[in-house]
Amino acid sequence: MTAEQWINFLRQYGPIPTKDSLYDENLRRLARRTGIQQILFKHPFEERVLRNFDSVRLDRSVILTGTAGDGKTFLCGRVWAHLGGDERDWSGQQPYLATTMRSGDRTVTLHVLRDLSGWVPLQGMEWPPSKLALMRKFCDSLFGQEPLQDMFLIAANDGQLTETLRRLPSSESVLRAREAVEEMLVNDHDSYDGCRLALYNLSRGSSAELFDLALSAFLEHPGWQVCAAEARAPDQLFGAECPIRRNYELLSDPLLRKRLRALLELCDQNGLHVPVRQILILLANSVLGLGPQSLAKQDYLMRASDISTIVAGGTRPQASIYNNIFGGNLPEARRSRAVIFDYLERFQIGRETSNRIDNILIFGESHELLRERFERLVAADRFYGEDPSFAAARQGYVEGADETNTHADRFLAQLVAQRRALFFKIPDAEADELKLWELSVFRYGGEYLDEVLQRVRTGAHVRRGILGRIVRGMNRIFTGMMLSSEHELYLASSASLSHTRVSRFLEERISTKPKHTGEHIDIGYNGRSPELCVSLGGPYSASLRLTLTRYEYLSRVAEGAMPTSFSKECFEDLMAFKSLLMQELQKRNAGHERQGEVSFTILEVDTSGSAKDKQIGVLL
Repeated sequence: MTAEQWINFLRQYGPIPTKDSLYDENLRRLARRTGIQQILFKHPFEERVLRNFDSVRLDRSVILTGTAGDGKTFLCGRVWAHLGGDERDWSGQQPYLATTMRSGDRTVTLHVLRDLSGWVPLQGMEWPPSKLALMRKFCDSLFGQEPLQDMFLIAANDGQLTETLRRLPSSESVLRAREAVEEMLVNDHDSYDGCRLALYNLSRGSSAELFDLALSAFLEHPGWQVCAAEARAPDQLFGAECPIRRNYELLSDPLLRKRLRALLELCDQNGLHVPVRQILILLANSVLGLGPQSLAKQDYLMRASDISTIVAGGTRPQASIYNNIFGGNLPEARRSRAVIFDYLERFQIGRETSNRIDNILIFGESHELLRERFERLVAADRFYGEDPSFAAARQGYVEGADETNTHADRFLAQLVAQRRALFFKIPDAEADELKLWELSVFRYGGEYLDEVLQRVRTGAHVRRGILGRIVRGMNRIFTGMMLSSEHELYLASSASLSHTRVSRFLEERISTKPKHTGEHIDIGYNGRSPELCVSLGGPYSASLRLTLTRYEYLSRVAEGAMPTSFSKECFEDLMAFKSLLMQELQKRNAGHERQGEVSFTILEVDTSGSAKDKQIGVLL
């Protein structure tokens, strides 16, 4: 392997067009042909999957599901190799393979469907008799009492498996298999009572954990050692001026790694799972990406032969890792096809900003109070910081001499890239002062990670001030009034049967401080994410998963944003949660109504935002 061969091999991991079902196989064949080791690491599900194929057990089939790129085919290959399967058979393109296993005096046939979508007949076509018989055998094997003679290992994207089972002619075992699989998928269980099946949804894994594993394997690949050993003159591959080398070094920087991992952690908390393949696309593009105005117009990834031209032409800023992380080197059409860049774009890093950040970037060079930070955070970066192009564009923008706005548009695009760079450069010690997370649409993202998620994971309580802010936001949503109370949650309804936005009839107050009756409000942990827990006493309670978006929404509303102007989806989620609480309240109060009188509590708000109530009684 040479340095040039390694870079060409690494390009295959980037955001280049490829057929999903052949991705793993193509990389395996390329690795065999070139003798270059793939970027490999132990999949978090690997031990759990392999355990099912221990010769002592062999008592249940296995389904691997998840989104494209989650590693289903890769794990099937690990099982095949673990069982001593023929590598030549696996290297082919057949979606179905079979081998035998021994368990004592029992011989078990393992049927491997490593690509279910490529094996089942197309929609509307009849089942070939051999395939129909195999699927019936699979369904029958799940519920028998005798020792298994046939085991199955099936890899299928989300929805493919249930659709396949629905297309099978009905029988008792098919219906039971369909019910078991759907139940396991809906409730996120890996087993089902009475069913000899283990189902692993790889999309339930942590994107942040996958990032840690993939990044270590990426940075430690022997290809980089070859690059270092062959480092050429300063203006060539892996020399001192090489952008590939600089990007590799920055990807190893602890602060950049921490901030990038934080974004993936927040993706998880928003229900956006990033598959292994997309993480590898992110890493390859981060190091090799080159902007759309560059010479790499075909796939926007650097080649070894490009380096001297890039350095000589002064176009290194177009290879900035800070922009590549967000797919900024790619045209919008290409960028939107990669899930990872779609997810990261939702943070709007660099498109959001603060006056403090922009003052540093625009006026920092000449401003006495800002110069030190400008020199340290921008000018000191001779690769991607203060370059002649940015300086000239900034000067033209400040002077306002461009009547056509051409230079202004160019500067604003460069400004987005510089803001993105600051997101990864600003030290933790200065993050609060410079309001780091105002560079994102999720201004409370850092607080959510450090003060909520990390605390509830360790069993610690969230600060009362944060809980109070969340309660204040909920009060404004539940009542439709600008309440300032954060020590009590107000459950209110309206006189109308319609779903009105303003509710003035107070049904109950729930204190944030625990009471002897069991009423309390807290932020707990459900094993994956924080959740807001509201107890009305006894068994009557309801919980709301506190995703990043919901946390941001409640915090913004608490600070003054109108409940229906920020996020309609979040508003509806919170109103549905209110309905659950009202149902629990009705259950708790059932049988305790006073006879002969109906009383109402009218909720009003004074000029300070404090809640005032007035009792009205009606005799029946």
